[in-house]
Amino acid sequence: VLEQFLQEGRMSALLWEVCQQPAQAGSPELQEVLLNRVVCLPDHVSNKLEGKNPPVFFPQNYFPLLGGAIIQVLQKISDSLRGGLDCSISFVSHVLGKVCVHGRQKEILGVLVPRLMDLTKSDCIWQRICWRLIECVPDRWMEAVVLGFVQRAPGADVLSRLLGNLVVKNKKAQFVVTQKMLLLQYGHTTAVLQNLLGYLALDSLRRALLIKVLQELLEMWSSSSAVKHSPPEQQQYISKAILICLFHLKETEIESCRQELLTSMMEGVKCHLDSSLPQIRRLGMIVAESISAKINTDGPVLKFQVKVIMEFMSGEFIRLMRLNYINSLKPCVIPHVTLLFIKCFKDCNNIQARSDQVLLLDRGKDCIDDDLIPYDMSEDKEVKIKAPVYIRDCIEVLTGSEDMDKWEATIKALESLVRKNPEATREVSVELAKILLHLEEKTCIEGFVELRQRAQVAVLTTDPIPVAKYLTSQFYSLNYSLRQRMDILDVLVLAAQELSYPKSHGKTKHSGGPKPCIQLLPGSDSSKDWRRIVDERIKSKTRRFATGQSQVELASSPNEFNSVAGHFFFPLIQHFDRPLTTFDLLGEDHFVLGRLVHTLAVLMYLAVNTMAVAAMGKALLEFVWALRFHTDSYVRQGLLSCISSLLISVPAERLLEDMTEELLETQSWLGDVVEKDPDGDCRRLALQNLLFMENLKKKL
Repeated sequence: VLEQFLQEGRMSALLWEVCQQPAQAGSPELQEVLLNRVVCLPDHVSNKLEGKNPPVFFPQNYFPLLGGAIIQVLQKISDSLRGGLDCSISFVSHVLGKVCVHGRQKEILGVLVPRLMDLTKSDCIWQRICWRLIECVPDRWMEAVVLGFVQRAPGADVLSRLLGNLVVKNKKAQFVVTQKMLLLQYGHTTAVLQNLLGYLALDSLRRALLIKVLQELLEMWSSSSAVKHSPPEQQQYISKAILICLFHLKETEIESCRQELLTSMMEGVKCHLDSSLPQIRRLGMIVAESISAKINTDGPVLKFQVKVIMEFMSGEFIRLMRLNYINSLKPCVIPHVTLLFIKCFKDCNNIQARSDQVLLLDRGKDCIDDDLIPYDMSEDKEVKIKAPVYIRDCIEVLTGSEDMDKWEATIKALESLVRKNPEATREVSVELAKILLHLEEKTCIEGFVELRQRAQVAVLTTDPIPVAKYLTSQFYSLNYSLRQRMDILDVLVLAAQELSYPKSHGKTKHSGGPKPCIQLLPGSDSSKDWRRIVDERIKSKTRRFATGQSQVELASSPNEFNSVAGHFFFPLIQHFDRPLTTFDLLGEDHFVLGRLVHTLAVLMYLAVNTMAVAAMGKALLEFVWALRFHTDSYVRQGLLSCISSLLISVPAERLLEDMTEELLETQSWLGDVVEKDPDGDCRRLALQNLLFMENLKKKL
């Protein structure tokens, strides 16, 4: 009977009858019962029939049918209003709200939104019916309904037609649109942001809310606490919302809040540039440039380096903005927004072309005068500068020579010279390490940074202990730039990697045992013929089912990192909490702290099977415990990498014997990170560590 009831369209008749009833004493209770039965009918039928219900009661079939019934009822309400008769729409609003809050927005709004779009195009009565339909939804269900309409509207103009000034009339809808969907959530697509902010911009009564939203977004964007603690996905979401808001602003609105925009830009770009995550710094520069272009239409605007901007243009954030925003906004609806956005990206895309033109002009500026006759250089030969052959000669060239060609030849040959002369290098290793650490590029030599780094690694691997002591002591010394301190960390890691690996790759041999053979005495050719005949007979009568695979047998060699691991590791971990005048790892230099933590993780990993690995692991665990609540996500990622390296390198027996209590506390902390850390990479690393710890326990 119920199946026939639905198939014959009686649901619309039921809804229409309730809409016609006047408010009576027993009516609310009856409407509540009807509401529950109408919305939950598929669940009730499925419970009674234990899952063997007819297809018409499947949710994917029932709720589109219910949406069609609602359209029919709204049509009757429209006819009644045109005829001068009163009727109520609240029951239909309650049905819509409860269906949406049960998670069936897709099914019911997939029917309602397209039909309401067509009906409200040119009919003011249908527009008022649609507005009233949503306004009568109870506050406890309003969020689900508004979110459903925002997600399924094909554009801001359609959303404005369907919702009207709902955000002005209803406080709950205003909170959802201006607060929850923009500041508390960040999983919505760019199209949803365009619908939402475009809707606020399309009516004079709602534009005040657009200005308010932009101010709150900028306040969050320029907050150092928010930049440190919120995940990169949320910061990207907020940045996109700010850019879309900026392109909706009018000149008069910009003029009224120009100073506030400038203040937010200066504070926000500083917070973003202080971040250790490259994508956060990029977002800060993109938004700052957009704000500057908006508030300084006549004067100079903020511009970052061409190379940096081109990196932004290749990033995922800009690709999303370029594809989603320009393609979805309709010029006929908001022409000034589209033109501004397209102009912004055309300007950025033309940056590389302009830089290429400047480069060509620079190259050809000496050839402007066509009257000058060029020299004939066809027979010229390149003069080859002989590089020094002694280490001390290299030191003299690098410290005092004015011959730039000789200086270039020396820096190119230094690494190979150091490796060929280890004894001579050990005599001046610390002095040479000091020169290389302070060495600056005097000429435009290609790959200078890499050449210098490789020479430093060669010196460190040739004489590890004194050079490592020097470099680790200089890391915490005064009057060094952050770049030099990070160079020290890079050199230590590369040298430790080289020292911990075997020096030769061995020789290839077959997996099978030695083959028996007959040793023949040297004799005449007949003996060779005899051997050949026997081999051919054996080969012809031998059946082989499989052949052994050749494998590489690594030649055994002592681990050179074993005796020096402590000299690389312990000095770096000692003074991290002592601030200097120009260097504060626990303060503003948190990016270098992140690099230090990652370096310690790599050194711990490379120290596997060394004598000092247990002591290193215990010290590293104490170091991690002291910094586990650091606000910077890059530092926390490094700390979790340290835990991974520790679990891999330290033998499991030593872990449980020497660090039982520390491991239990670490396990509890990792559980908190998995549940509460705002950074997705930190949560994944913590989960991997927990799984690894469980596997270790099972093995033991």
